[in-house]
Amino acid sequence: MSLICGVPVLECVYLLACARWAWKRCFHSATFDSERWGLAAVDEFEPVPRMCRLVLAVYEEDLSQPRWAPRGGYGINLSGVVKRVGYEETVGRAPPYLIYVDHDARDIVLAIRGLNLGRESDYAVLLNNRLGQEMFDGGFVHHGLLKAAGWLLDKELDTLKELLLRYQSYTLTCAGHSLGSGVAAMFTMVVAKNRDKLGNISRNRLRCFAMAPVRCTSLNLAVRYADIVNSVILQDDFLPRTGTPPEDIFKCMFCLPCLLCVRCMKDTFISEESMLRDPRRLYVPGRLYHIVERKLCRWQRYPPIVKTAVPVDGRFEQIVLSCNATSDHSIVWIERESQKAFELMKEKESAMELPAPQKMETKETLKEEQMAEYKLALERAVSLRVPHVFSHSYGTFRFNSFDMDDEEKAMAANKEAEFSTGREFGEPSRWWR
Repeated sequence: MSLICGVPVLECVYLLACARWAWKRCFHSATFDSERWGLAAVDEFEPVPRMCRLVLAVYEEDLSQPRWAPRGGYGINLSGVVKRVGYEETVGRAPPYLIYVDHDARDIVLAIRGLNLGRESDYAVLLNNRLGQEMFDGGFVHHGLLKAAGWLLDKELDTLKELLLRYQSYTLTCAGHSLGSGVAAMFTMVVAKNRDKLGNISRNRLRCFAMAPVRCTSLNLAVRYADIVNSVILQDDFLPRTGTPPEDIFKCMFCLPCLLCVRCMKDTFISEESMLRDPRRLYVPGRLYHIVERKLCRWQRYPPIVKTAVPVDGRFEQIVLSCNATSDHSIVWIERESQKAFELMKEKESAMELPAPQKMETKETLKEEQMAEYKLALERAVSLRVPHVFSHSYGTFRFNSFDMDDEEKAMAANKEAEFSTGREFGEPSRWWR
């Protein structure tokens, strides 16, 4: 009898949990995600619109006769295009990409296009992952994206090495959108770990801009590589907020209530502290730039502003229920709004009329502030007991006693060594691991 009486109680608890979850979902605004962040500076945000245009250029069949050029064109000098690679040459191992030498910006750019909804190979790369399947540099990453980045580095190693030796004062920038953003982030991390393969390129010559990024690194890697990896998110974009792995979404696509039920239970009964301590959970990589142009319960668009931070907790953990969640994922809209935001930032800076010496001093101050923010993020990650957090750059953070015991450390080392030799999947040795 008591068991029968308990059934309605369980149903009420479940309904209350669902009501609480739905309330939080319906009234969560994208502005809440970055309300405590600082404003981005002009110099640090300047490359973003330019990188968006280069990624857009990868979609063109003929750059001499562009069909989808944004206002003002792509800004590409065709003589600087070193190589264009399409699906025929990648054979489904990676998305199409473009290598371009930008002499005006003194930059060597590798631009990678996003997911092609009509290509099964792109889905294969995105869905080639299981929770905790792939280890890299003391953390977990997306297996399919890392594999694509490794193939890309193998193929273009000689080309990039030659360009870096020829233009020794140029930076190497990798940019991508959606699926390409994950490949770009993985590529940059792999290069940073194997800089000797590219003529011992210094770390400060490497950078990545991931537009509308996919979750591809564990939290410790997302924070540790924040000095070279930058993620750009437009307002309500759904992909960076999708905590459920894509492979699980596709499994449940024919049973949406099942997916919502599981998501509701996880959000209700699993605390954020527990999620932060899960070493296998994937996050948006690097420093975050959030372009905000709308407010809660407002229909019109406002002049866009750009917030930036290196957060440890609160890295876009809730999907925003918005009619713009998918349109904000478009590279066209990201390029348009980032260009508007950059122009507004330039207008404000020009209105201040700072002299040249003071501008140089401001740039140096910005670098120091970013480095200080990076160190604080690492300290914050250590204080929150995020597994495997340490810094190669400063040597001040190491494995903590609460992270893993000796047996767990040995198992993790053996597992990473097994992945690096490719024994688990019958693959040849991957030197870039």
